[in-house]
Amino acid sequence: MERIDDLERDGLKIIQNPDKFCFGMDAVLLTGFARVRQGEVLVDIGTGTGVIPILMTGKGAGRMHYGLEIQEDMAEMAARSVTLNGLDERVKIICCDVNQSDKVIEGQSADVVTCNPPYMNDRHGLQNDNRSMAISRHEIACTLDDVLREGARMLKSGGRYYMVHRPYRMADVITSMRKYRLEPKRMRFVYPFEDKEANMILIEAAKDGNPFLKIERPLIVYKSQGEYTEEVKQLYYG
Repeated sequence: MERIDDLERDGLKIIQNPDKFCFGMDAVLLTGFARVRQGEVLVDIGTGTGVIPILMTGKGAGRMHYGLEIQEDMAEMAARSVTLNGLDERVKIICCDVNQSDKVIEGQSADVVTCNPPYMNDRHGLQNDNRSMAISRHEIACTLDDVLREGARMLKSGGRYYMVHRPYRMADVITSMRKYRLEPKRMRFVYPFEDKEANMILIEAAKDGNPFLKIERPLIVYKSQGEYTEEVKQLYYG
């Protein structure tokens, strides 16, 4: 059943359906990591509920934000969230397969691409029987290579690609990025607690960039069970 959730940022709200898919912390952390400059165009690949383009409007700088989503029902729900927030002039949800995105997004037309992709390929984990959940979490409708190839096609030279993924796929991410002239420039590891292993990575790559990778200080999510660190509170609540 659908519900309307308060994003607790700039009065923004989002429509979600727990029986299909709800956004997670990874999407929020990605919006905090990504940088959009005045007048730039952003494309979010696999937008799901539309949370990334909607939250990115809160940063104020981007001129237009596109969200691409293959699942018709998810795309329709995301579009209603855009209207609910009065963002129709700044956010457009497009239902399409990323592998056919050249029909809706021209090459070298985006300044920024964001992507919170399915993390698991056919070697990782059991697929959820819920089709919508499975598509969101497993490389069924698209692969890591697909989202990087098409994102690189969309980006202008010098444009920036922002991705959140799992540390165990880091070698795959970097290898595929370089195949499509996306040079990793900035990386941050995310840890659930200070004494635990990293469970997410945030990566910024520049199209046609020169090799030089900066590893930023770790991002710790919780300072104690159920209590966010101050930095994560800032990302969530502003």
